[in-house]
Amino acid sequence: MSKIKTTSTNFANKQALADECSEVYAANIIGGQWALAICSWLVNGKLRFGELRKRLPNITERMLTLQLQKLEENKIVKRTVYAEVPPRVEYELTPIGYELKPVIEQLENWGKKHKELDKEK
Repeated sequence: MSKIKTTSTNFANKQALADECSEVYAANIIGGQWALAICSWLVNGKLRFGELRKRLPNITERMLTLQLQKLEENKIVKRTVYAEVPPRVEYELTPIGYELKPVIEQLENWGKKHKELDKEK
């Protein structure tokens, strides 16, 4: 997964837009196909890495790891490591992450309606 160079015009434009528009700022955090899907599973409670992997069968382990790290950096997901053998790691939404629940539900409803429009074509 490549990152945008901080010296690029593209980075500056994205940053300026995110600074001006809270919606764009939020979309940058939960945007992309995997972050939102991960949050939609975690909204129902804690899950281990393997459980998330099973619920998202087309995601690679590396991409899941990267997305979870990004969500953790943005304080959307909390990672808890238990001192057990073998180690147990659980992921859950933080309080600010749980505030996404109504947004996720609204997006789900909107997506269902839009799929119906596509079927009408």
